[in-house]
Amino acid sequence: MKALVALILLVQLPIHQAVPAAPPAPLGCDDPESEAAAEFAVNYINGHSHHGYKFALNRIDNIRVLSQGLNNDIIFLELDLLETACHILSPTPLANCTVRSFTQHAVEGDCDVKLQKRDGKLSVLASKCHSHADSSEDVLQLCPDCPLLASLNNTDVLTTVTAALNDHNSKTADAYLRLLEIGRARIQYHPAHSVSVEFAVAATNCSAEEAKNNVEACQLLPSDQSNFGFCTAIRVTRPSEDLRVDCQLYGHQVPPPDTPFPSAPGVTYSQPGQDTSAGLVPSAAQGFTNHNLRVSHNNPVASESSSSEFPTSVLSAKSVAKRAVAEVAQHDKVPRPVGFVPPPPPPCPGKIRHFKI
Repeated sequence: MKALVALILLVQLPIHQAVPAAPPAPLGCDDPESEAAAEFAVNYINGHSHHGYKFALNRIDNIRVLSQGLNNDIIFLELDLLETACHILSPTPLANCTVRSFTQHAVEGDCDVKLQKRDGKLSVLASKCHSHADSSEDVLQLCPDCPLLASLNNTDVLTTVTAALNDHNSKTADAYLRLLEIGRARIQYHPAHSVSVEFAVAATNCSAEEAKNNVEACQLLPSDQSNFGFCTAIRVTRPSEDLRVDCQLYGHQVPPPDTPFPSAPGVTYSQPGQDTSAGLVPSAAQGFTNHNLRVSHNNPVASESSSSEFPTSVLSAKSVAKRAVAEVAQHDKVPRPVGFVPPPPPPCPGKIRHFKI
């Protein structure tokens, strides 16, 4: 009798088992958790860049979360970024950095980032980025008289940087400055011919006065005393000549733990008889109008089965989402009965925070 009762209970057991919980709804690109992951990724990208400027988030294009177990997720992000006016060496927090406007010939960055979220803590496993300037045609269509980005090794650009740095060093009573890299340059041809440049500098162990006697002895300060800075200059050559220079030093910065801090980043150049080079190896940015935002990082924690690239299904989801938007727009043109509720917008891509290039 006891065996029979036990058998009946055993047969009925599956009936009383809990129904598996439905999987959570996929994250949308504008969900708070997505934005937190994107903010972490952007800070990582800026912290591991060695040339050019800090980038700010413009839009989350896509997000995919793959569960690896309890409190352990792999997150794939596809991000659109925009260049700011803050050089990577600037201590200014990203939140206070101004995104360059469309008419300033904006630069856009595209990044794929793979993160891990374990027990609520985010870490970057891999990332891949590139950046490009907006087309000259787009800028001129909106602003015909706006100056355009010039090649970083353009002759006029090099001459302007040389003149600006020499001008500053000849007038200051402080440390003699050497060039680290040219960050940006724009040339305007009408109504006046002018060249605008931005470049990063570093203080040396000489005063400007001491450098006049033996400039070859002036060396960059060691990393534990380094003092980087940033200069802007405008040189007008026609109809009359004029040069305006402004250089600011940031003071010695102590990088956060585990954050690479470039002791000597740099695009450099040399011209006969002109001492403006920091003695560094020229960057690949020479010949281009902007520093390409290339970031590549692979953490040993990343599993071989989890690619650093977006899964094919995720990449295709972007085109599907765009198609869905088009279909909704098409349906909106068709008369609908009273009470009709249109379908919600797709969860991705997310909102544009600044402007679309």
